[in-house]
Amino acid sequence: MWFKKQKISTEEEVLLASQNLKNGSAEAFKILYNAYGQKVYRFCLRLLGDVELANDAFQEIFIKVYEKRNTFQSDNFVGWLFKIARNTCINYLRNKKDTLEIEDVYFYNDSYETEDYGLKREIKKAISQLPDSLREALILREYQDCTYQEIANILEIDVSLAKVRVYRARIILKKLLQHLRKEINES
Repeated sequence: MWFKKQKISTEEEVLLASQNLKNGSAEAFKILYNAYGQKVYRFCLRLLGDVELANDAFQEIFIKVYEKRNTFQSDNFVGWLFKIARNTCINYLRNKKDTLEIEDVYFYNDSYETEDYGLKREIKKAISQLPDSLREALILREYQDCTYQEIANILEIDVSLAKVRVYRARIILKKLLQHLRKEINES
């Protein structure tokens, strides 16, 4: 996937999303896609943990954005976009739990990974062990650089609960990764 990173201001974002995108403007959609596509894809990849699922979810998200463009009501396009992304990923996670391919169980081989990726692999593994509600809050905060208010809007929770979820996720991660801290300190 190719993305062009473009910075657009909040006023331009709202104008494009609320006026031009609602009217079916392909140019507005393209600008918003280029501005947020990479972040949405990374969010999908981190939440789903699977490249193929992330690709499918990503495509579905932007199809939904275009199809549901008339339902955009607020002044926060990013929040609306990530709410669609979150709901789509949750649906993919539900479907993933229902199906388990034989290849996943019998043919997984992580021997191709080098020691350079060991730490990342352990962190990814620890994050995947978090409950869904804590994992998505942590991903939005740490990987998507969302504010607590944005997290609250996306997850449709109070700001205080968003802070609690991120805090709890960090505490659990600290415990899950404690063995790595010992290894690093001993070496």
